[in-house]
Amino acid sequence: MDLSLDRPGDFLFVRRVTPHAVTVVDRELTASFLLAPERAVEQWPVTNAAHLDESHVEGILELKPEVVLLGTGNRQQFPPAAFMAGFLRRGIGIEVMDNAAAARTYGLLAGEGRRVVAAFILP
Repeated sequence: MDLSLDRPGDFLFVRRVTPHAVTVVDRELTASFLLAPERAVEQWPVTNAAHLDESHVEGILELKPEVVLLGTGNRQQFPPAAFMAGFLRRGIGIEVMDNAAAARTYGLLAGEGRRVVAAFILP
């Protein structure tokens, strides 16, 4: 049997999601971070979706997304309305989901060449 490594494309991809970590390519990240197809921003200073506010919007917008996926940990938790409105006022879509769903959706959109940014909240 011939086995080969099949990478999903020329973008940073999520290999695995656990309750306390997300593995991007071969690197396990245990603190909240932002992920765009060409770049990861580590040590995003968020540990709970309830603490998000408009000041966190700018850091995400620096990655120039057309859509933002907010992974809120093991369970979906909606952030305050002011955070969501920061994207909607600029015409940028935002979806809130658990980390596993955010990773799957990110992989699909990045694979299509979309300008997606996933924000993963880890404890």
